[in-house]
Amino acid sequence: MKTRNPQLVGMIRSGLNLISQAISIHDQDLRLVHANRRFQTMFGLPDTLMEPGTHFAETLTYVAENGEYGPVDDIPSFVADKMALALQFEPHYFERTRANGTSISVDGSPLEEGGWITVYTDITAIKRQDEIVRSRAESLSEELIERSAALAETNRELTATVRALEAAKDDLRASRERLDLINRMTPAHIAHVDETGHYTHSNGRLHSILPDTGHDIIGHHMRDVLGDHIWTHVEPRLADVMAGTPDVSEFRDDQSGRFIRLAMTPDMGPRGTVHGAYILSTDVTEEVTARNALTFARRRELATKLTSAMAHDFSNLLTIIMGEQSRLDAISGLDPKVRDISDTIRTAARRGADLVGRLNSVSPRPSLDPTAVNLPAFVKAFEPLARAALPDGFTFTITSDLPDDSLIFDAGFAQDALLNLVINAGEACGDAGIIDVSVRKTPDAQLQFVVTDNGSGFADAAMEEALNPFYSTKGDKVGRGLGLTSAYDFAKSSGGILHFGNRKDGGARVELRIPYLRAAPDDTGLVLLVDDEDAVRRSVRNHLRACGHDVIEAATAQEAAQLMGVSGLTLIVTDLDIGGTGTGLDVAAAAPPDVPVVVITGLPANDPLRIKAQTAHLVLQKPFGFDDLKRQLDKITR
Repeated sequence: MKTRNPQLVGMIRSGLNLISQAISIHDQDLRLVHANRRFQTMFGLPDTLMEPGTHFAETLTYVAENGEYGPVDDIPSFVADKMALALQFEPHYFERTRANGTSISVDGSPLEEGGWITVYTDITAIKRQDEIVRSRAESLSEELIERSAALAETNRELTATVRALEAAKDDLRASRERLDLINRMTPAHIAHVDETGHYTHSNGRLHSILPDTGHDIIGHHMRDVLGDHIWTHVEPRLADVMAGTPDVSEFRDDQSGRFIRLAMTPDMGPRGTVHGAYILSTDVTEEVTARNALTFARRRELATKLTSAMAHDFSNLLTIIMGEQSRLDAISGLDPKVRDISDTIRTAARRGADLVGRLNSVSPRPSLDPTAVNLPAFVKAFEPLARAALPDGFTFTITSDLPDDSLIFDAGFAQDALLNLVINAGEACGDAGIIDVSVRKTPDAQLQFVVTDNGSGFADAAMEEALNPFYSTKGDKVGRGLGLTSAYDFAKSSGGILHFGNRKDGGARVELRIPYLRAAPDDTGLVLLVDDEDAVRRSVRNHLRACGHDVIEAATAQEAAQLMGVSGLTLIVTDLDIGGTGTGLDVAAAAPPDVPVVVITGLPANDPLRIKAQTAHLVLQKPFGFDDLKRQLDKITR
């Protein structure tokens, strides 16, 4: 029968209390883990010194002051010497006579995980027997034999006790190993620091929470492990914890872009003193992103209500102004000064039209129109647009390092998002600067767009508010406040994410990541169709054949996995909910990396499974006809 850890620990403690020897267990910092009842009675200790966490030095000081070692002139020095010996963690055995005339043996064994287990045995009777034997050896040979037998019996009892202690030690070690395993498997960093801020324990998971930190942190100070930026956030809060006040806070790691929740609890000693802090660090990036997205959506809805009517009326006025300006411009022989005024009106009206268009973009998000995009052509077309949006004093570069020439995404939406980021970067740099755009595939199969500049970077307020619609740092200059908002829209609508922050060497860095979807070959080929309903599979098969494709079929995710290696496979079309035999995501996970996947489903748009599918694949809503399927297939072919 398996016993849970609390029961096991309770049984071990009860067993230790039944042993006639005094036993104490201390950790690597020489703080008490457990001592049995005999330990308390043997040395006359108060209850406060039997509490876990009591330092060995406190116990030594108490027994020395109460005459355990006889007269001691300098107790602090005496205790310091004993502590120095204990910290060597060397096995030892010795016997000594106590001030009360009794004799004890002290047997100390270091533990593998650090610390001590020490057994104290009252050997007064044995010592007295030895003295009697030595004084009456010649006349009491028969009694000597009897005493020797008694001594042998005592030794056997001691041997049995030692075996019991070894078993208890093994149980403690096994319990510790189970607890360590649980700590290592917990998706969070669990640690302890002493009162100086140095790590004394770690479950080894800090690197999974903060990737730029090391693995071996025991003995190192938090400032050296976390870095100056994070330490600036942690230091004042750790000071409060060391004063006895628990603290929970969140911060953003600029290097990884992750949001971290840090919970620190004081390590309180038996007398109310703080010996350090217990620390729990968790990655709450998804939670913060969802929270921010909800706030963003609410503000966006409010902005829509405030601007929609105004934008409509303003558009009508601009239409009139632009129409009258065109009539004015068509007049021949117009005075040059009047023509200059006309040109100024036209420029201002077009600027107003642009602003109205961006106001309208805040209302419901534009629907995605992902198609096969030729990346070299996309980059070539974007470069002159970006250069035209920047003053002459700027250096602009765009580089692409992709293994594929054709990918699937919304090219128009992507171009708008990148152009907004370039314009933002130019305005942050002033009259001149350096702006770089790079496009590459990440190791985790994401399409990455990165825009960097050498401007002033994001201020602290901008880091908090930059994604809010209409937020702008341009002061009295005209600003849309929608640059990052549109980029965020593109990333989230495409199933990706947006990160932004400041570079170490100055300037800002904005990163867009969306799923990396390869386009299908332009020619018709072999399609694997996966659906558990025969009638649906037959209908879709007819549509695919009408498009010129050869079709092989599977009714389950398992059957589909067996057909993945068929030569000439160019496309997979799979139902999302395959009737309990798996999902379309299982089929997609088993697909060859160069074969695109189209997911068909009747699940609603807010279904979690469908939302997950949309982050990585094209999704076609059931029911659909031949034209719908052909249009979708045309989008993903190059």
